[in-house]
Amino acid sequence: MRTPDPDPEEGRDPDDRPDPDDLPGVVPPVGPGWLSDIELEQVRERMPILYVEAVPVQVDGLGRVVSVGVLLRATPMGEMTRTLVSGRVLYGETLRDALFRHLEKDLGPMAFPQLPASPVPFHVAEYFPMPGVSAFTDDRQHAVALAYVVPVTGTCDPRQDALELTWMTPLEAASDQVAAEMEGGRGSLLRAALAAVGVLP
Repeated sequence: MRTPDPDPEEGRDPDDRPDPDDLPGVVPPVGPGWLSDIELEQVRERMPILYVEAVPVQVDGLGRVVSVGVLLRATPMGEMTRTLVSGRVLYGETLRDALFRHLEKDLGPMAFPQLPASPVPFHVAEYFPMPGVSAFTDDRQHAVALAYVVPVTGTCDPRQDALELTWMTPLEAASDQVAAEMEGGRGSLLRAALAAVGVLP
């Protein structure tokens, strides 16, 4: 999409700190896993950034996907887009910890995600700032995202910059209309997720 980093402010919960990706211009307390806005911009100009992405799903008693969760967000330009749970992996953070942190940040602490037993993603998405290199684009950076399908068993209460979570059937989520509303080409990633769990041909 939410941190095990040491917190320079004694007694403060690290998860209460804002994610610099979500709050441009806000500089969090500096720790070994955090970069200031200026440092992050410099890194983005020189190397790919590692992300995790998650497709939240609900499953039936046999483990079959029956609904898919898609987030609604407002861009800095005021446009409404649909997206997935997504966020950077911090220095010293495991993929599992990063995935859990972003799921909790976007879906709330009562979502109770069931993280996969294996850290192997269903897809590796490469985002480029220039269109045409891959199916995925990100104006800010070159990023590599490890993508996972994650069942959630609790109540989702979107937070941070996520306005709502819409549950859809797999066929609705795979529609051209939903793909057109998703940012950065994530409609392709969503279809790949549905194919990976066997709910699309």
